[in-house]
Amino acid sequence: MPSHAPPEPLPAAIAPAPATAGAPAAVYRCRHVTTYDYGEAVPLSHHLLHLVPRPHPRQRCRNSSLTVAPAASARADHTDYFGNPVTYVAVQEPHRRLTIAAEHVVEVLAPPPPALDASPPWEALRGALDRLCGPDDGAAIVQYAFDSTLVRSAPELAAYAAPSFTPGRPVAAAACDLMHRIHAEFAFDATATTVATPLAEAMANRRGVCQDFAHILVGCLRAQRLPARYVSGYLRTLPPPGQPRLVGADASHAWASVWCGGDRWLDLCPTNDRVVDEDFITLAWGRDYDDVSPMRGVLVGGAGHALTVEVDVEPLAG
Repeated sequence: MPSHAPPEPLPAAIAPAPATAGAPAAVYRCRHVTTYDYGEAVPLSHHLLHLVPRPHPRQRCRNSSLTVAPAASARADHTDYFGNPVTYVAVQEPHRRLTIAAEHVVEVLAPPPPALDASPPWEALRGALDRLCGPDDGAAIVQYAFDSTLVRSAPELAAYAAPSFTPGRPVAAAACDLMHRIHAEFAFDATATTVATPLAEAMANRRGVCQDFAHILVGCLRAQRLPARYVSGYLRTLPPPGQPRLVGADASHAWASVWCGGDRWLDLCPTNDRVVDEDFITLAWGRDYDDVSPMRGVLVGGAGHALTVEVDVEPLAG
C-alpha cells in the first residue's frame, strides 16, 4: 500500500532579519543619465525602463523623478512580472538626440552579518524544490532554478561549482566560497566582453565585467539546482585617499542572489568579493540581464547611434 506519511518539512532558513537593529540608513542621491545620438532623425521610439529602485525590506525610495527629452508623448508606470518598477515611454516627434535622466533619493539599511554556517545544507534546499509548487508556496522561488535566456545549463558550470559544494556544506558558505573563487580566478576586463557576449565565452576566457561574473555565479548555482537571481543596481564607490569624488564616474552594477530557504536570499558580489551591504542600491532583479536591462527600446530610423551613460551615486547625510 502507498505510504501516507506527512511530507518532510522544508529546511529552515538563516534566521531572517531585515536589517541590523538600530543601525542608521545610508542615504544616496542616484542620478542615471542615458543619451542616444542618432545618425539621422528618429520619428518614433518606444522604450522600457528599469530605472526606479525596487522597494524591499532594507531599501526605500524617498523620491524619484524621470525626465525624457524630447518630452514623451506617452508614459505608463507599472510593476513587472518579477515585482520591479518599470516605466514605458514613447517619443513621437522627430529627434536626433534622446536623453533619459532618472534621479532618486534612496535609503538603504545594512543587512545583519550573514550566519553562513547556520544556513541549511545545500542538498536539503535542492531536495526542497521538489516539494515547492503552486503560485503561493514556491513558484516565485522555483522559477529561478531553471535556464533563462542568457544563463543556460552547461557541464562546465557544474564542474566549476562542484569544489565549493561539498557534501553537507551550508548553502550560504558554499555560495560564498564560489564567489571567492570567481573573484580570484576571473579578471575584470572592460574590453573583453559586450552585452551580447555569450556566457560560455566569458567562462572560457575567464575575463569580463560585473554582468558576466553575476551570470557565471547564477549559472553555477543553478547547475547545482539552486535558485539564483540576477540583480542590477548601483554600488557606492570611494575615491582614492585625498582625491575628490568624480561626479558621473560611477556605473551600473550587477550581482547575484542565492536562495537560502524560507524567504531568505543572500546577495553576493563576485566582482568585488563582497556580501552585499548598504553600499549597494538595488534597481531590479530577474532571471538574468535580459529581464532587467536598465533601458531597451524599438525605434524607426536612426541610421546607427552613439550611446553615452553617466551614473552618479552621491552619499547624503541621513
